[in-house]
Amino acid sequence: MTRGWLFILLALAGLAVTGYARDASAQQRSVGPQPGSRCIIEFQGTVGGTTRSNFTKLPSGKYNAYIGGGFVGNCQGQDVTLKSDSAEYYGDQSLMYLIANVHYADPRAKVDADHMTYWMDEEHIRAEGNVYAVLASGTTMRGPVADYYRAVRPIRTEAILVSTGRPKLKVVQRDTLTGKPSDTVDVVADRITSVADSLVYAGGDVRITRPELLATGDSAFMDQGSGLARLMRKPTVEARRSRPFTLTGGVIDVFSKNRLVNRVVATPNGHATSQDLELYADSVDLRVRNNELERAMAWGKTRARAISPDRDILADSIDALLPNQRIHQIRSVGKAYATSVADTATIKTPDRDWMRGDTLIATFDSLARGDTSRTPPVKTIIAREHARAYYHLKNATSKDRPGVNYVTGKDIDISFLNGGVDTVKVRNQASGIYVEAVDTTVKAKPTTPKRPAAPRRGIH
Repeated sequence: MTRGWLFILLALAGLAVTGYARDASAQQRSVGPQPGSRCIIEFQGTVGGTTRSNFTKLPSGKYNAYIGGGFVGNCQGQDVTLKSDSAEYYGDQSLMYLIANVHYADPRAKVDADHMTYWMDEEHIRAEGNVYAVLASGTTMRGPVADYYRAVRPIRTEAILVSTGRPKLKVVQRDTLTGKPSDTVDVVADRITSVADSLVYAGGDVRITRPELLATGDSAFMDQGSGLARLMRKPTVEARRSRPFTLTGGVIDVFSKNRLVNRVVATPNGHATSQDLELYADSVDLRVRNNELERAMAWGKTRARAISPDRDILADSIDALLPNQRIHQIRSVGKAYATSVADTATIKTPDRDWMRGDTLIATFDSLARGDTSRTPPVKTIIAREHARAYYHLKNATSKDRPGVNYVTGKDIDISFLNGGVDTVKVRNQASGIYVEAVDTTVKAKPTTPKRPAAPRRGIH
């Protein structure tokens, strides 16, 4: 080491030599990257002796340094390396500039950039121009500007990476059993913050892309440890499969297990849309298995509403079962009310059938053959407690004048066949009325036209 390098080392050593000695011993006893100590720069120059340097002693006894022709340095006793084409160091400010082809590396992150500023008192590094960062997990970030805050006691215990200027973060997720990378999550936003390579905060026109879904919002939070992601301010989650679904709301939480999404919850103002069903409620909870929507639940003070192409259900809460993303059953609890279109094949009327009860259970023939892009036909509707039903029946004499049946009871079971009512069972306290339209038109009796009178015969 030359005399010039020795002077710089001595000038910088006073920054935190005591803290270094204390933290270095603790770091040696730990496993994996632990909070380090303040950086005491050791300048190494470059191979071949091409480095040029100039040092100026300041009244404070510290030095300013100007280094060209290639700079290489590291933090004494730590696995931290800095490289650049040239460097400047200002002793009184504990400030370093790294210029052109800059590379920074420590156990937690590697950062490349055109320029870099290192505030050593704060252990804060700003990278500018074509920034590319790689975190220990394999997660990468690209953007125009990034601020990296080293994990250094007592300043902070976790490393923080903050990027602005609409950066792109590619989060690598690893299989919990094998530890191998399973898939990636792409995050694009105006501003992204990564804490400890585990927590991600994003703000400003956020777009999160996974292999099976696209999530958007004004801000978002992701916790790789727990598998939770939260989207806020006009968020949207859209599943992009053969039978897609979309969810919107005030706040959306996305839950994952083994790196696969298994639950998505929107509240308030939840709204879920799938091919077979549309749900509205204060809270909408979607359950997913193997990247397919399996169950949808809705509840809240404003009541829950489920809409299918030919049916509308309103209740305090709604639970829809959708195996293989085909609607199989809808359970509606709490002052449930359902309306449906009458059988258009045999009945012509603008009025809808309806059914009420404390609980309604509608079952669909999800295994029915035919066009699988259409909602499966309904098989049965069951009303429990204070049940009432109003429905139309085919009139043998007129399609335009169907019969109307109104029944009440404790429980009502209605079975359907080919889209129309087949059988109705009413249990306990049964009563009802059936009205059938009849032709009341008064037909005029046929009349026989009078023959003209024969001419009289007389003598002229």
